[in-house]
Amino acid sequence: MKIGAVGFGNRIAHVYFELKEINKDAQMIAFVDPTPIGKKFAIEKNIFPSKQYNSLEEMLGNEELDLLMIGSPNHMHLEHIQKGLEANVKIFAEKPIVANEEQTWKLAELIKKHGKENILVGLVLRYSKHARSLRKLISEDKLGEIISLEASEHIMPWHGGFFMRNWRRKTSYSGGFMLEKCCHDLDFYSMVVGSRPIRVGSFGGRRSFVPENLPELSKGDNLDVYKEYNILGWESKEEVFESDADIVDHQVAIVEYENGATLSFHTNMKVPDEFRRFAIIGSKGMAEGDFVRGFLTAHDSHTGKKIFD
Repeated sequence: MKIGAVGFGNRIAHVYFELKEINKDAQMIAFVDPTPIGKKFAIEKNIFPSKQYNSLEEMLGNEELDLLMIGSPNHMHLEHIQKGLEANVKIFAEKPIVANEEQTWKLAELIKKHGKENILVGLVLRYSKHARSLRKLISEDKLGEIISLEASEHIMPWHGGFFMRNWRRKTSYSGGFMLEKCCHDLDFYSMVVGSRPIRVGSFGGRRSFVPENLPELSKGDNLDVYKEYNILGWESKEEVFESDADIVDHQVAIVEYENGATLSFHTNMKVPDEFRRFAIIGSKGMAEGDFVRGFLTAHDSHTGKKIFD
């Protein structure tokens, strides 16, 4: 399998490494990226591609690829997907697959034309142990009809500091914090419910990472905790609390699905004891778990007995 990449960051480098672990025939032969942040990791693992091109058009014109891996900033995904599909190359795109509503409609047209089987998306929660166990509980009718869900994804201050400095801080690049970070979760809960959203209400803001909350450096505080992850790359800045970001640092949402199920969701990017938990309440049982803390339990609604642990 001959692979090319447009956007060779740490995520694509790690995905490619994992792919090679299970498919020794996979070979990334070329990439396009002026600042390949994933280079250090790839060299350490002896998987760094030998050819670097200046543009995607140049790479597609010179290489016969079986797969194009897209790890470019979110707002570029649509253009890169289109060029890959028009070159008859299967696509693996990092999430979110596109960055706004206008791009979503254009992507739908591309999928209709080229077929959904030619696009893979990196929404990995679908394949987690939690997802596999929940699908089994649902298929065995242990939970019954899904009635309502509550869920959250909170990240640690260093992770929030990364968002305030990385290109993802700009909505025009990322599509916004909830789309960039929480699309995994919202995709996962749509899978659990087995239905599409029909109504959404949401609001949030930026109240933690603001200038008035800047630690008092004169008293010995420092910003090291917010800069723990310091591999930033393209369009990055050093400011955290005085960042020029236009994304939120907290947001809540409520969702109603076609089948009547409801979801409440909460995210915050400055939580020192992070968690990513959920409670799924059905007509016959409930399941609750946490992707960060690693647990999943289920109880029968009638008897109260634990039916999964």
